[in-house]
Amino acid sequence: MPWLVAAAAVAGTVYGLQSQGRLWWCSCGYLLPWSGEPASSDTSQHLSDPYSLTHVLHGFVFYGLLAPLAGSLALSWRLSLAVALEGVWEIVENSEYVIRRYREGTAALGYEGDAIVNSLGDMAACALGFVLAYHLGARRTLALFLVMEVVLIAWIRDSLLLNVLMLIYPVEAIRTWQMGL
Repeated sequence: MPWLVAAAAVAGTVYGLQSQGRLWWCSCGYLLPWSGEPASSDTSQHLSDPYSLTHVLHGFVFYGLLAPLAGSLALSWRLSLAVALEGVWEIVENSEYVIRRYREGTAALGYEGDAIVNSLGDMAACALGFVLAYHLGARRTLALFLVMEVVLIAWIRDSLLLNVLMLIYPVEAIRTWQMGL
């Protein structure tokens, strides 16, 4: 039953994204499993990209937030709930309002939203993060979270924490640094 809930969450996310006019994949006409250049127009248009790692971190966060339910809710149900929450985020993230916020307040000047295949890849990355957190335990998950944040900041000048900060409260100095100016 939990897998049916996860499948329904995926289907609901696809429906929501299609309702918003999201394309299945890049308008370039081809699909890549990985698009490694964060400043490229291919970012968020193929199955995965450097920002997919932030969705692994979503899985870490959801595992921690759902941990208090461990005594009453099986791991498979908590994983399904995490996938559903990630699906809700994908719909919100691709709303006109959030896309406009990304363009106005972050270095993502030309951001047009995610392709559906990228959102599905992000949901899978979140599920991977959730499962990793289960196997690693709290301390190692927190350590890996911090390492991944540092790696992302050094690599793409962005991370989950910076992404959230810049979406909620844009800081011009960070935006300038992210743009390499």
